[in-house]
Amino acid sequence: MAFDKIAVLGLGKVGHLAAELLAGAGFEVTGIDARGLEGAPFKVKAVDISNEAALRGALAGQQAVLSCLPYHLNIGVSTVAHGMGLHYFDLTEDVPTTNHIRKLAETSAGVMAPQCGLAPGFVGIVAADLANRFEKVRSIRLRVGALPQNPTGLLGYAFNWSPEGVVNEYLNDCEVIEEGTRKMVSAMEWLETIYVHGVKLEAFTTSGGLGTMCETYAGKIENLDYKTMRYPGHVQLMNFFLPRTSDARKPGRGGADPDPCQAAGG
Repeated sequence: MAFDKIAVLGLGKVGHLAAELLAGAGFEVTGIDARGLEGAPFKVKAVDISNEAALRGALAGQQAVLSCLPYHLNIGVSTVAHGMGLHYFDLTEDVPTTNHIRKLAETSAGVMAPQCGLAPGFVGIVAADLANRFEKVRSIRLRVGALPQNPTGLLGYAFNWSPEGVVNEYLNDCEVIEEGTRKMVSAMEWLETIYVHGVKLEAFTTSGGLGTMCETYAGKIENLDYKTMRYPGHVQLMNFFLPRTSDARKPGRGGADPDPCQAAGG
């Protein structure tokens, strides 16, 4: 199960940082990106990741893969990693991609672990740890927002990772548990106001942030939901830009009650 050679795919802000941290922790890191990169403290290969043969060649000799690519590339990457018997990790929030990887895991020689980012990922670990400290938990409500300290523009947001992934979260339906019922609701709904250190924010439903928590806690708790935090006015503008029609667009309490167990991320 142990490994020391890992390929990090996608050297944007998040991928480059992950590769640096892994290299600093003693792993033999190879960064793989469509563009060349000079001055990195790890080996870098310029590879067209959409070319399966080229990707297989770049991954030869590796033991594990960490994909920091846009979500829509991860089905192909995970399939190649599975075929090569490599351990696979990614940061995706996309539910269909996760379902594909979970299916691959049934026959994999290595670990297949999607959703290893902030949300889904770390925030779920924090929530589960908090919940395990109680004999009975009624509600788990997760609130996460990676926000600029000095917002500019009407959206008050900075794309520190894949814009495609952010938009994907805004478009797809969200799994929740409400009053003991596991169901789907629309993204960018259940709007609420939150104050963090005196700063006014808004929070609304987005897709994928719970990972598999609804599956884990079904029948065990009454309410479980995940919302993204943004500066006020963001959701109104995005709802104008990205109109959606969904059967899941139904009224709901959406987390108005006090939270006995809440985890918030940056």
